[in-house]
Amino acid sequence: MAWKRCAAVMAAIGAWCGVAAAAPVSLDATLKPYLERYGLPALAAAVVSDGVVVAAGAVGTRRIGTSAPVTINDRFHLGSDTKAMTALLLAMQVEAGKLRWDTTVGESFPELKAQMAPGLAAVTLTQLLSHTSGVAPDNQHVGDLLNQSAAQEGNLDEMRYWLVSQFVSQPLVSKPGTTFAYANMNYVIAGAILERVSGRTWDELITERVFLPLNLSSAGLGSQASLGRVDAPLGHDTVNGHVQAFLAGPNGDNPNILGPAGIAHMSVLDFARWAGWNAAEGKRGPQLVKPETMVKLHTPVIMMPAAPDAPAGTPPGGGYGLGWGQLSVDFAPEPLLFHGGSNGKNVAHIWIEPSRDVALVTMTNIGGKRAEEGLKALAGELYAQFAAAHTPGSVPTEPPATPTPNQASQKKGEAEPSLRSLFGFGTPHAKQAPFAGDTRRGLGD
Repeated sequence: MAWKRCAAVMAAIGAWCGVAAAAPVSLDATLKPYLERYGLPALAAAVVSDGVVVAAGAVGTRRIGTSAPVTINDRFHLGSDTKAMTALLLAMQVEAGKLRWDTTVGESFPELKAQMAPGLAAVTLTQLLSHTSGVAPDNQHVGDLLNQSAAQEGNLDEMRYWLVSQFVSQPLVSKPGTTFAYANMNYVIAGAILERVSGRTWDELITERVFLPLNLSSAGLGSQASLGRVDAPLGHDTVNGHVQAFLAGPNGDNPNILGPAGIAHMSVLDFARWAGWNAAEGKRGPQLVKPETMVKLHTPVIMMPAAPDAPAGTPPGGGYGLGWGQLSVDFAPEPLLFHGGSNGKNVAHIWIEPSRDVALVTMTNIGGKRAEEGLKALAGELYAQFAAAHTPGSVPTEPPATPTPNQASQKKGEAEPSLRSLFGFGTPHAKQAPFAGDTRRGLGD
């Protein structure tokens, strides 16, 4: 009994009573069928339990039409999964006394109040981070401003301030605090507030205060591949009916000015570490904020009634907190924390169950409806294998037999929400006008 207690404790710090922790179970065999089934160039996934990555895998190619195999350490794009990191940075400023959760846009930018649309000056930080500000979902005007932003001078914080100054006259579409409307500008404004109170760029802060203390060594910002190199899985999109790989460059990712809304990348192992740290809700170090602050970030601010046919960009039910959604799915007995991210050329999903201290992450290097559906089907399969019977603090064991994707699908007679309608996907591309209410591109019908 004493040995078992020791094993459970030491597993959480990477060693079992002086013996190196067991290598994660390989998921490669589980992942490979999904490549052909859902048309994915590459796919990576990992499961973390009690802070330990217990299963991981990466399969496929970095670039379609080539034999450039991905590795477990390859970087994938996170898209809007970055938003939870932005919310965490702002929580640090709240704990430091530099901001309040009810700090308003008007307080933060008093020099812009005269040009702000009615109601915007009173919008709070909580409302920005929960998409309940009343700010309009991404639209043609935002796309035009993004195109113009590339010609502005200064560092990224100055460019973001310019974007905010040009945007604040846009009318709100609902009364603040009453309605969920997913808008990337909410996070650009919040990021600009962070930059004003800290005197640092968001890009510096996320690197120094999130990536480094959590030892996310593969994490970075912008395109996951280096300019001129195929040193990471390239993003893919369907162009004129053909799948095209996108090298690093102006069209390879979201504009950097949208950083707070979604430009981070990292390996699946580091993404799992981020997920596992969140699953502990402050009970496992490093303690970047207080445990009660972690719970606040994860707790829904607004709940939505079930709407299986909700328009793109709007949740089909569930709730949204501060950079995190809460979603009920057929494969789990309780609502899970969830977020999805895409820049139109990559998709990444994160699922967390704090009550069991388990989490799983899935990532692919192509955008679109089929990619999203594939990641959700995979999540159900991995949850059934590794999370369904997990007890917090238990020593990870070999998983049970792998069920088929159909066995992990929706319950008979229940309507499954379309993944196109799930919240939190991506940011608009600067070169094309984004669709109102849809924060992604190239998803097809």
